[in-house]
Amino acid sequence: MVEELAQADDAVAACVDDAAWALADDELITALDAAHRLEQRLAAVTLALVREIDGRGAARARGASSTAVWLRERLRLTVPAARRLIDLATALDTGNPGVRQALADGHITLDQARVIADTVTTVQASAGAEAADKAVGVLTDWAGQFDPTLLRKLGTRILDHVAPDLADAAARAALDAETARATRDRHLTISEQNDGRLRLSGILDPETAAVLRAAIDPLSAPCGPDDTRSPGQRRHDALSDVCRLALRADALPEHGGESAQIVVTTSFDALAGQLGAGTLDTGLHLTPDTVRRLACDATILPAVLGGTGQVLDVGRQRRLITGPLRRALVLRDGGCTFPGCDRPPRWCAAHHIQHWADGGPTNLDNSVLLCGHHHRHIHHSKWTVRLGDDGHPEFVPPAWLDPEQLPRRNHYHRRT
Repeated sequence: MVEELAQADDAVAACVDDAAWALADDELITALDAAHRLEQRLAAVTLALVREIDGRGAARARGASSTAVWLRERLRLTVPAARRLIDLATALDTGNPGVRQALADGHITLDQARVIADTVTTVQASAGAEAADKAVGVLTDWAGQFDPTLLRKLGTRILDHVAPDLADAAARAALDAETARATRDRHLTISEQNDGRLRLSGILDPETAAVLRAAIDPLSAPCGPDDTRSPGQRRHDALSDVCRLALRADALPEHGGESAQIVVTTSFDALAGQLGAGTLDTGLHLTPDTVRRLACDATILPAVLGGTGQVLDVGRQRRLITGPLRRALVLRDGGCTFPGCDRPPRWCAAHHIQHWADGGPTNLDNSVLLCGHHHRHIHHSKWTVRLGDDGHPEFVPPAWLDPEQLPRRNHYHRRT
């Protein structure tokens, strides 16, 4: 075998040096088919060798902790890739000689062999060896037409072809098993970072996944041609919008959906300077711009400290733009007022044109509706907003965007 593989290596090396550009189209395609078939047949040889090395313990005899670790060092594979190779080699050797032969003959690819081996193992467990043998033949035939992904999907109904009397019961059992697995594996991990950010990770069951996608997909679309956010940033902002909507829905336990309460601790001098940087009751420091933006649609408890840190005054909770005032704002604006945005009112927060922290009043003439994205944008950019002569919001772009700084308006929500 070593000599024959060396000869094959020489033949491949000769092909590498040949000029593919000199081949006619038909010859090029024929050569591609031959190279691909040879690759699969060599994969079958590799699997046989891996199986023998693993079976006789050759890797451990050379000091490796496992065959997978030895393959990582020997073949420069990742350990997961090495384990998949060992698992497939074992499966083809112990229970799927037909799949192994189809791969050796070049009739199926390595990825298709994995799919067939997995499917046949499932069939054998539920319907027996005879049905498993039939499944190998059916799946091998299908492999000539379908890629591994589609082949795996078709394999979920293989019993319809090889054991129709067991198909329905097996399908129900598989569905029940999948549901139980999804229920068992569901989880959400929230890890707090040192800078106050959170890292989210987890697995959602199919129902929750569908709910999440239904909620955030419409909000993840770009907000016009000037939206430079990445898809991941848009999904992040969509999740934020969904959470803000839940807080305003008046349906949550304990706090009843009230908007976030912010306790900002500052010195008297900082407060006199119109709300400088603040510290939340969680200990997180926020920039002045962030505090001002959050102050637009939240409850604020100013805690004024003297020079020695003693509490001089704790202000009363002040609900900002809510109730009749918000309803009037919705009637006037109809949704996010930033030019080109079509977000409806329920996805919007009320923004103070003159910041509340700067002494701006809480009334209709000093308020506009902005969606989460544009609320952040207006606080961290050179755009300015004002009410026009007709009492409707208009936005003045920064000079770098429009040297003439002509006011712009949102026309999506206008009723007249």
